[in-house]
Amino acid sequence: MAKDILTQIVARKIADVEKARQKLPLSEIKARAAAASPSRPFLEQFNGEKQSTVNIIAEVKRASPSKGPIRPDLDPGTLAAAYTAGGAAAISVLTDTPYFRGSLDDMVAAKAAVDIPVLRKDFILSAYQIYESRAHGADAILLIARILSAGQLRTLYQLSKSLDMDVLLEIHAEAEIETARAVGARLIGINNRNLKSFQTDTQTAMRLAARLGPGCIPVAASGISTTADIKANLAAGIHSFLIGESLVQAADPTRLLQELRSGQAR
Repeated sequence: MAKDILTQIVARKIADVEKARQKLPLSEIKARAAAASPSRPFLEQFNGEKQSTVNIIAEVKRASPSKGPIRPDLDPGTLAAAYTAGGAAAISVLTDTPYFRGSLDDMVAAKAAVDIPVLRKDFILSAYQIYESRAHGADAILLIARILSAGQLRTLYQLSKSLDMDVLLEIHAEAEIETARAVGARLIGINNRNLKSFQTDTQTAMRLAARLGPGCIPVAASGISTTADIKANLAAGIHSFLIGESLVQAADPTRLLQELRSGQAR
């Protein structure tokens, strides 16, 4: 039986991180992380009074394993600037190369073009990648509960916070909620997409958000593209969203973001 997509991605990521480590030792990447400019606050973009507004993390995404090329020729700086003009709360940049055609260079270019915080979205499995993220200017990172043990998640979460990077902790199943609580995560990304099959069910975030409990800020991800999607999530108590493909493919991403935030999209 063929391996599921997630297993393939993780196996490739382990090999790629080892190659990166051989090219640039951990000691050097740590030094670069220590010398990086201060990070931009990420959590506050979704906290406090922002919890009653529509907050969108707009994604720079060239391709995906399920859809193939989405917009391989995009300019990350230009797209990030368009997102900022549309009122994005933050920028997410996919930096995985083999499956998403992204890179750390994309993240660097996106951050240079905007003044809002930037999230590195990747399959992060090791401390090396945490230091690498800060060295390249990430203000926050994504950690995926499904691909980490409870111990790994706690260690990587704490390391990220020690480097002044916020964490968007991604879950997909109810069993992962307690894991997220145990590490003290505030921002909980609820992925409507099953990373093993890459099938999407937009009810997932709405179902799990009700079980998070006080202190957690849910962020619905995957399959969000219309005002109807936004309104359905708002009714379920979700005010923050990570939106990628619909924005990347939009003829005018600035306008689409404005419409989604104001509830006027069709």
